[in-house]
Amino acid sequence: MMVSNEGRMSGLLYWQAHNVRTYVLTSLAAVVIYEVFERWLGWFSVDLPTLPLAIVGGALGIFVSFRTNSAYDRWWEGRKLWGRLINTSRHWSSQVACYVEDEGLRTELIERHIAYVHTLRCLLRKEDALSDPSVQRFTSEEERAWLAGQSNQTHALLQKQLERVTALANEGKLDALRLHTMDESVRHLLDIQGGCERIKKTPIPRGYGYIAETLIFYFSMLLPLALVADLHLLAVPINVLVCLAFMLISEAGRVLEDPFTMFFNGLPLTNMSDTIENNLRNRLGEANLTPPAGPDSRGILM
Repeated sequence: MMVSNEGRMSGLLYWQAHNVRTYVLTSLAAVVIYEVFERWLGWFSVDLPTLPLAIVGGALGIFVSFRTNSAYDRWWEGRKLWGRLINTSRHWSSQVACYVEDEGLRTELIERHIAYVHTLRCLLRKEDALSDPSVQRFTSEEERAWLAGQSNQTHALLQKQLERVTALANEGKLDALRLHTMDESVRHLLDIQGGCERIKKTPIPRGYGYIAETLIFYFSMLLPLALVADLHLLAVPINVLVCLAFMLISEAGRVLEDPFTMFFNGLPLTNMSDTIENNLRNRLGEANLTPPAGPDSRGILM
């Protein structure tokens, strides 16, 4: 779905309507002060020097950019972790397909891993995994009842996988080297899961956002006082443009902070989970697969 530039701009202004109103009011106040107290009454001059404001504006831009860059690093780390999850999932399915001779057990191990991936997606998005249709397709009622009592459902699923391959080794159907490599795959999955949980459960300190919002507000009060003598009413749109630019950079950091949300900037976990599911079902010999979820009605890939 294509969105027009006008639609993007109107949506942007609607999203930041509160801040736009604030910047309009602060600049209008400067215009009123200039027209009434200086031009009409001649009480005092409203003409702040631009150099100090330019220095403050530069420092403010660096500050809000630092926060946004830090948030983007978190977003990109989340994407790299899910890239590793895709590769490790493919490797796990190939190991199972090549090492496990029992067809029933092979299917069980691969389908449980598909359930693991969908469960991780749900937990990162704070959804009920046991009610998710994709999780339900690859787990039994008994397994879901067992998962309901687990403090970490994804960890429980991985332990079940390791128990099954360990039992296979104890029966002499899997040699020690192959057991070790499958154990390493489970360890990598736990590392990936732990990295995702660290991002999800450790937000950027709120102080960054609060300081940025406060500084931008006061900057919006001072900037028009430096512009109004030369620009008069044109100080209003310029103040809105400059301050809104600072606020949007700060807001970009806020929305990128958690890459696992359902917001438009969130990582397309559903698409990636479906991709893993199809890749692993191929290893089971299935051919009639449903394509991964595409963009929604807003043109956003979830």
